[in-house]
Amino acid sequence: MTSAAGAAEIFREIADLLDVLGERFKPEAYRRAARSLDALGEDLAGLARDGKLDEIPGVGEAIGEKIREYLRDGRIAYRDRLARQVPPGLVELLKVPGLGPKTVRRFWIELGIDGPAALAAAVEAGKLDGVKGFGPTKLQQIRTALRAAPTGARIGLLQATRVADALVAGLRAAAPVDRIEIAGSFRRGRETVGDLDLLVLSPEPEAVFDAFGRLPEVAEVLLRGGTKETVRLRTGLQVDLRIVPARSYGAALQYFTGSKDHNVRLRSRARDLGLKVNEYAVARDDHYVAGATEAEVYEALGLREIPPELREDRGEIDLAEAGRLPTLLPYDGIRGDLHVHARELEGARAGAGPGATYVGWVLPNGTAPEELAALRERARDGFPVRFGVEGTVAELRNDPMAALADYRLLVAGRAPAPPDVPTLPECLAAVHLDLTEAAGGATADPVQTAGWIAWAKAHGAALEVTAEPNRNGLDSAGARTALAQGVALLVSAGAERGGDPVRLGVAVKLVRRAGATAAEVRNAAEAPPGGPTPPRSTPTRRPRRTAP
Repeated sequence: MTSAAGAAEIFREIADLLDVLGERFKPEAYRRAARSLDALGEDLAGLARDGKLDEIPGVGEAIGEKIREYLRDGRIAYRDRLARQVPPGLVELLKVPGLGPKTVRRFWIELGIDGPAALAAAVEAGKLDGVKGFGPTKLQQIRTALRAAPTGARIGLLQATRVADALVAGLRAAAPVDRIEIAGSFRRGRETVGDLDLLVLSPEPEAVFDAFGRLPEVAEVLLRGGTKETVRLRTGLQVDLRIVPARSYGAALQYFTGSKDHNVRLRSRARDLGLKVNEYAVARDDHYVAGATEAEVYEALGLREIPPELREDRGEIDLAEAGRLPTLLPYDGIRGDLHVHARELEGARAGAGPGATYVGWVLPNGTAPEELAALRERARDGFPVRFGVEGTVAELRNDPMAALADYRLLVAGRAPAPPDVPTLPECLAAVHLDLTEAAGGATADPVQTAGWIAWAKAHGAALEVTAEPNRNGLDSAGARTALAQGVALLVSAGAERGGDPVRLGVAVKLVRRAGATAAEVRNAAEAPPGGPTPPRSTPTRRPRRTAP
């Protein structure tokens, strides 16, 4: 089945091929279109059918026609024509750390090197000795990088968070570190991460480099020199660590957080103001203006600081200029996880998570009404517990517990919501999208997700976001689409027993990436659900926005 992700992958291949062929501007146009398609939360075929492809950022007439060709044929002839013009190994060379398109093209045109194997042979045979730009240090870096060329595989944000936390904790314990932040797509809350970028402020850079290379997670130091060290972890993930001076820390954090499209817009704005912005500072005529903090960088450009999760060039800069940026759900803004499974009352309370003021216990199947009454009595004193049930539409309609519980979770499968699904009792809390049957467990079908978004809107339900999007909850693109249609969200850790702050934190980052405010998240409310209530109105929306 054709998809936005499939089209994005072909556009990235086109961009790589154009780079190798020496095109200057076209590659970035295709990469921008690919990034927009990656973030698309709507049905690509539906947008094409409705003549709305031009509403996708970076998609003009020519790229739109290629999308229609892809949807029709499953391939793009332009990509195939380009591929026939270059040796296939050159695209593989683009994936080698430290080798950019210009260098790869130079290998091909000037030296006849047409792939990783040919490059390795040329280095070992001494064919690059004395060639301008390839001194002994650079050649050693190429040897190391060829051994560690990335596979292109990405890992989920939850796994990346656990890896990042271990690296940060290990480095803090082993070296003098004043500050450490993780930038890149990780900080922007992308669902998958291809590598990690660590920015460190330290009075002893060499001690930090030494300690970093000795961490148990590190398999090999690939590059080290100046202010940067690159390592490959035992998992295969590549990590760059940069030592940054205090006066440039904010500028570097902003620059390396990205996204690329966001930074291009900022640089254009800086030029209009007679400024220059890069990873070192905001400057005017080479005189330092700002750079110690991100807030300083944005303020120098006449903008309110933009949260990292919104930095995708989806209109956030215009909103910041107009003073209309949404105030996102705080990182500690979830008052209670409403999707906790447990065997006993105390287990449910333990699964509330840090900072919670209540917990929602989804009762085991087969719980009798008299058992619920006894549990309510036992839970009267102490940490507040609300009792929920979950199941399919048919199960919730036929289960006597559904009328007695405080709230309900509708388990929705991969099939689109049928138009004749009857309205459930009014205190329905949320729809739990069970997408474990998705192909590869990685991507939900936008058509199916759109059906449940429409159903939730019609029935006043919220949609769940967990730490494992597209497996048992919406991803950020789906959540963004839901919010645009006035549908509220429910944030859950997604753990069987709850109580995992890492998982809950990942889910919060995803809803922040969707642009959610606290008012748009049901369990950000101070008061827990407490039994049947009138239908909840959809959240009050600010004027139409194009971001995030």
